[in-house]
Amino acid sequence: MLPKIATPKYDMIVPSTGKSITYRPYVVREEKILLIAMESKSEQAIEKAVLNIIKECVESPINIKSLTTFDVEFIFVTLRSKSVGEGIKVNPSCSKCETPNEVKINLEKVTVTNLENKADKRVKLTDDISIDLTWATMGNRLSEKQRETETDAIINTIVNSIETIYSGEETFAAKDSKHVELLEFVESLNSDQFNSIIEIIAKQPVLKYNLEFDCKDCGEHNERVLSGLVDFFQ
Repeated sequence: MLPKIATPKYDMIVPSTGKSITYRPYVVREEKILLIAMESKSEQAIEKAVLNIIKECVESPINIKSLTTFDVEFIFVTLRSKSVGEGIKVNPSCSKCETPNEVKINLEKVTVTNLENKADKRVKLTDDISIDLTWATMGNRLSEKQRETETDAIINTIVNSIETIYSGEETFAAKDSKHVELLEFVESLNSDQFNSIIEIIAKQPVLKYNLEFDCKDCGEHNERVLSGLVDFFQ
């Protein structure tokens, strides 16, 4: 019988819950899944590969569907830094001449921003009605039909972000309501009420990295923010 190579174990903190989970670095069989997805340049394929790798490498009990999008992004970037090293190369284009530039980024400097805002999710709509929002999870990601247009995507994002509705002394849990009922509720809001919800959702924690480079062709100094998984695979 061939020998088995021992794999190190590490711990990390899940951003949304503050709980510790144990994981191992991914190996060649899992990296193959990722490379195939990257070659396809499909956002959906990359996301599916990332979720599969997280399922394989996280050894603590974990419910993928309950993870927020920024949890998944942070967990994977942490996995990647331990698996292939903290430095990875991306190829952003220059904002002036559009020449692709190879830039190395340090994954250990990638952070989840706005975590301090995670408790500020109550929105008062009227004197009697208010709602509690929850961050989007992998279990309530928008379907293709729900994001056919930008307007559809915004409205359905709000629908999926509602956790509780308060009306006077009554409390309504979104999980006990039909999607069509929540959609009707959101579409009945006026512009100020709608925008007040958008402002809270826009403060959702997100994975970010401040990238700076001087273009190798024209010398233009570029500054941009990498945000979300796809940006780290460009």
